[in-house]
Parts: sequence; C-alpha cells; structure tokens
Amino acid sequence: MTKYIAEVIGTFTLVFFGVGSAVLMGGEIGMLGISLAFGLAVMAMAYSIGHISGAHLNPAVSLGALMAGAMPKEEFFGYVIAQCAGAILGAFVVLLIAVGKADYSLAENGLGQNGWGAGYLGEYGFFAAVIFELVATFLFVTVILGATQEGAPSMMAGLVIGLTLAAIHMVGITVTGVSVNPARSLGPALFAGPTAWLQLPVFLIVPLLGGALAGFVFKAGITRKPAAA
Repeated sequence: MTKYIAEVIGTFTLVFFGVGSAVLMGGEIGMLGISLAFGLAVMAMAYSIGHISGAHLNPAVSLGALMAGAMPKEEFFGYVIAQCAGAILGAFVVLLIAVGKADYSLAENGLGQNGWGAGYLGEYGFFAAVIFELVATFLFVTVILGATQEGAPSMMAGLVIGLTLAAIHMVGITVTGVSVNPARSLGPALFAGPTAWLQLPVFLIVPLLGGALAGFVFKAGITRKPAAA
C-alpha cells in the first residue's frame, strides 16, 4: 500500500503544480513557466518518493516499465488506479481554488485540460495531436527507462526526467497542452465539460501506446545499456 499511496501523492503533486500553474498563474508566468512547473514537479517527486514507488506518476510510464520487464505485473493496475485518483484529486483542488477568483469561469477559462482543434491554444488538428502525443510519450518513457536502468548515474535521474518533461512542454504545449500522461489528462477533463470528455480517449490511448512502444524498444535492447558495458 505504501507504493500506491506514494503514487497518489506524487500524481496529485504533478497535477496541482502543473495544471495549477496553468489555471492560476498562466497569465503571469506564461508557457515557459508552466513548462517548468511540470518539470519541477516531476523532479521533486522523483527525489522524494522515487525510492518508495519509483515515482511513475503516469500510467504510460508504468506500462512502459511493465513492457520493459522493470515492474511486477501484479502492481500495474494498482499503480494506474493510484495515479488516476491522485490526478483527479489534484484537479479538484485546483478547481476549488480557481472558483475563488471573481472572474474565473470553468466554461471560459477551463481547467488546464488537454485538447486540440478550433479554439484550443494553437488550434492544431487531430493528426498533429496524435503524432505529438505518440512521439513525445515514447521519448519521455525512453528517457525514464534509460535514466533509471542499472548502471546509469542514479543521482541524476530525477533531474534528467524533470528537464525532459519541461522540454516536451516547451515543444508541444500549444499543440495539445501536453498530456504524455493519461492520468494528468483524466483529472482536469472530468470537470471541464463535454468537449474535454469527447477528446479524452485520445489522451488515454495514445500516450499508453507511446509508453508501451518505449518499453518494447527498451526490452529489445535498442536503448538499453549492454550488460557488459
């Protein structure tokens, strides 16, 4: 249970810092600040709960670890449930704070939900959203598996992973708002309304495909450090 509680707390922190920065401070810190908030949240959790649960905070990461043989099968679904619970709780707390502002409107301002199309940030199309989420998640999970594998400099893993997530946001925040994490997408979408609900399946399925592909490639040895090295 300790691992699952850690994943709840860690994913709550990711959503509270990342989504919270977009909803509560987006106008003040801009997209660069939001990108850094997501990266710093992951970095903080990697160093604080990484020794307990691995600080996956993301079903796509857990699936990648499972595919790579780096996670017991019996823990996978518990991790996913814990991550989704943490993300929903984090989004709910951000919403509770946001509604305390006089001019905040959930319908107009949103809750940092992921999306695409007319009226959403850069107004990119469906296929651009799918390609970005697939490639970005694959790269993100590849970095995580590589940075945490045996023989890698463990003290640098959290820094590398956090900076990678920040860089991914710097590239794609106007495309989809950046998911690369089904739990992160699920939390805000539940409260954001019909458009977010309709687009949510893409942000549940595509990052899982990217994570699974990264795990498969890692297990095949393509991005894995040779045992003799």
